[in-house]
Amino acid sequence: MPNKFYVTTPIYYVNDVPHIGHAYTTIAADVLARFYRLRGYEVFFLTGVDEHGQKVQQAAAKAGIDPQAHCDQLMPKFKDLWEKLDISQDGFIRTTDAQHQTVVQNCLQALYDKGLIYQAEYTGWYCMFDERFWTEKDVEQGLCPDCQRPVEQVSERNYFFKMSQFQDRLKEHIHTHPAYIQPASRRNEVLGFLQKPLEDLSISRPKSRLSWGIELPFDKACVTYVWFDALVNYFSALEYLGTDSKTPEFWPASIHLVGKDILTTHAVYWSTMLMGMERPLPQSIFAHGWWTVEGEKMSKSRGNVVDPHAMVEQFGTDAFRYFLLREVPFGQDGDFSLNTFHNRYQAELANDLGNLVSRTLAMIGNFSAGLIPAPDPQTETELDHQLRQHASTLFERIEQHLQALEFHRALEAILGLVQSANQYIDKTAPWVLAKDPEKGPRLRTVLFNLAEGLRFLTFAIAPFMPHTADAIKTRLGLTINFLGSSLLQFPTWGEYTYINPVTKGASLFPKKDPPTTDNSQPTSLATSSPPQEEKTAISPPPSQPPLASSDTPLIGIDEFQKVQLKIAKILEAERVPKSSKLLKLQVDIGTEQRQIVAGIGKKYAPEELVGKTIVVVANLKPAKLMGVESQGMVLAAGENEMLGLLGVSENIPAGTKIK
Repeated sequence: MPNKFYVTTPIYYVNDVPHIGHAYTTIAADVLARFYRLRGYEVFFLTGVDEHGQKVQQAAAKAGIDPQAHCDQLMPKFKDLWEKLDISQDGFIRTTDAQHQTVVQNCLQALYDKGLIYQAEYTGWYCMFDERFWTEKDVEQGLCPDCQRPVEQVSERNYFFKMSQFQDRLKEHIHTHPAYIQPASRRNEVLGFLQKPLEDLSISRPKSRLSWGIELPFDKACVTYVWFDALVNYFSALEYLGTDSKTPEFWPASIHLVGKDILTTHAVYWSTMLMGMERPLPQSIFAHGWWTVEGEKMSKSRGNVVDPHAMVEQFGTDAFRYFLLREVPFGQDGDFSLNTFHNRYQAELANDLGNLVSRTLAMIGNFSAGLIPAPDPQTETELDHQLRQHASTLFERIEQHLQALEFHRALEAILGLVQSANQYIDKTAPWVLAKDPEKGPRLRTVLFNLAEGLRFLTFAIAPFMPHTADAIKTRLGLTINFLGSSLLQFPTWGEYTYINPVTKGASLFPKKDPPTTDNSQPTSLATSSPPQEEKTAISPPPSQPPLASSDTPLIGIDEFQKVQLKIAKILEAERVPKSSKLLKLQVDIGTEQRQIVAGIGKKYAPEELVGKTIVVVANLKPAKLMGVESQGMVLAAGENEMLGLLGVSENIPAGTKIK
């Protein structure tokens, strides 16, 4: 029997149109679903919308329409975006579905019959935005601890779920199942939350205050709390949205993908609810970070909400999918910048991947009449072996990274093969071989290897960029079904027999103009105001003048020789408190260990840097940045955007001087 993989997104609240945060979670889930289908798993991928609650009722009243009509107007916006983003969900749930409501009522009744739901008077601080009660100790200065909006004191008779009864059991489960809550920092947050006594959960609202919800089966004067309703979707959907009677067998879920703002509701509320219902807990709950825009929180009032539709229109679906998962480690917060998007698009998609495909197909067309030739084993060199080895280990690395939800690492591995193939072209120079008839056998080997490299890349990018994979497949004349189990076995180099001629086609990633930086910049893409110029990672501490810039005069060799550049290896990295940009690095420069503070925190997560070999200025006077001493400076590429650290490709010892 095939392995099963069940992945879910949160169900998104229909109080507004979908934005980059909704797209981020859903694209990540889609990549996992596509990859595991290719690996031969039976996959169920669920997403949908949450349509009950006070905010929906109030928005509908303000619009003068029925709440259901309000939901019916907003729900298609999510479906339309998922279609535009090539989301391959197996089920799309609405909490107003009659079948879902029946399952919720059955769950409520079962808990009530077990004595796990009771009624009591309650007075507490209520956040209307989060639709959640808080105790006196939780609220500071009259503000909700989560959203920082004002709360109001509410007294009413409600029904409560005995959540406190499961506190010790939940703590034990988290300790004995390290992968249950990910990443580790989020697991620690939940365990910290559980150090305090867990209170029982209010799971009802009186209809006199809120009528838009699922009615309690044991009290028709009340509706259930929106979160109790919403969370049940993860298994209610399996009972009526699946394709066959075996669909419920997908429970427990393999992974719930959620934003970090709803971690508590999933890790604590949902876990204890499942324990009360005697259902298995999901295998994992992964809480990812938030997106900011040019360093600021997204908000309609700032005019900087990123519209996924607009990004797709400008850059294409696959480029948008690629950027979101390539830019930041999944689990970390990310900062969206049009400049960064454009730079990645040009460098990695247009110049690296797009150019590789274009020139490979052009050379096969020009030098082999459009047919992929058979290789001549007698002409193989070490260059061929290196490319083959790189490709042959690619899928094991991708699988390892996706199992750990390291999407950016998987894409780095794919990009590594792209760059290796481009270097292979430069080193083998097929255009030179084509001029010498005696080099024909070698030319055929080179062209075959390039075609094989593209075949491997086509499989590798299919979960991330399905349109691009289909385009390369078609141009190479491959017969592959990316909706089936084409990666049940990883590809073997040389196993495929090429029959069909290749076609070059249009550019996969056409060149784009750099984004504008004036007030005419479309607000739907990123921000309505010009991005503020930021200091780059190569800028020295404020107390020191820059070594050089486009505005400073030329310097002589004597002046340059005063600058001592050394190879260094990063031993440790951590964030500087209260700074999203600064990282504190401990680096080995051969003769000693130094502490360097660098403004690279928006580009790199600390854990990415450990072990990297970089270039540093070793004789810079110490300076303090945000109270932390920096004993040198790292070198990086970039002007208004930090594009990457300068490093070395060779294995050069730390402390080696650069001349």
